[in-house]
Amino acid sequence: MSVRHLVRRSDSAEYEVPEGLAPGSEGLTRWCAVGYDDGSAHTDFGISRLAPGGSVPAHVHSFEESFHVLEGEVILATPEATVRLVAGDYGVIPVGVPHEWHASGDAEAVWADIFAPPPRKRYGSDTYRVPALPAREPIRVDPRDPRTRSFGGITTEQMDPGRQSQELLAQSASMRTALLVYSGISLKMMVDSDLGSTLSTMFMVQYEPDGRAGPHDHPLEEAYLILEGEVDATFDGQAVRLGPGDIAWAGAGCIHSFQATGAPVRWLETQSPQMPARHAYRFVRDWDYLAERLEEES
Repeated sequence: MSVRHLVRRSDSAEYEVPEGLAPGSEGLTRWCAVGYDDGSAHTDFGISRLAPGGSVPAHVHSFEESFHVLEGEVILATPEATVRLVAGDYGVIPVGVPHEWHASGDAEAVWADIFAPPPRKRYGSDTYRVPALPAREPIRVDPRDPRTRSFGGITTEQMDPGRQSQELLAQSASMRTALLVYSGISLKMMVDSDLGSTLSTMFMVQYEPDGRAGPHDHPLEEAYLILEGEVDATFDGQAVRLGPGDIAWAGAGCIHSFQATGAPVRWLETQSPQMPARHAYRFVRDWDYLAERLEEES
């Protein structure tokens, strides 16, 4: 049977120069936690690091790239805008859009990223060098500024259900900044079709001490990067506790579940391809219920 889930521990992370993905780069390394070589069909998820003074020359991909800055700050240039990204910022680079990365400041920049579908090494990592973009003064990400419509920002305070009023939100209250709250779980969408993504999504998840999602699967792939706290998870019946810096991946059809450990836990999550309009979740309990009803009626 093909692999349908993976767990990568933070203490075993291996950062390498992604030569095919970033031709001509200086100071860039990346930990590919899951990708094409692992059996993934839709997800290449990892963490990139850009050292002070580093850069990635202009290039394009035949895949979609989404990211979330974890530490430091970095400058990203696209034909649409040149933005100075800081921790908490996120965005999407659509297929075929030229872009450059440039270090900013004296500290290393660190960001999580997903490439969908996964780059293929036998095709040059599906990446192509292009002419440099015009130099422009970088601007900050502003959800109310149409010039940065492919980007956004999120803070831990925005995951607090009690801080969602217009007076308390640092950003304008709208569906763009809405928080979904249910059964001890809070979810804030980040990268999705509204931001311009078509092949994947990225969002923040927070479980309260009693938060729980029972066994279920999806017709898509998910990746998880634990940011704070710990969570007890199962993947196809295999129990594992995930902590800060750990990354897990569940392929299509992998039955998985999550249970908070008595304290809050927060993680970054991706889905690829994007969730269908219906039947995105298949909970085991619902179909077990049907089986019981059918048995009672027989």
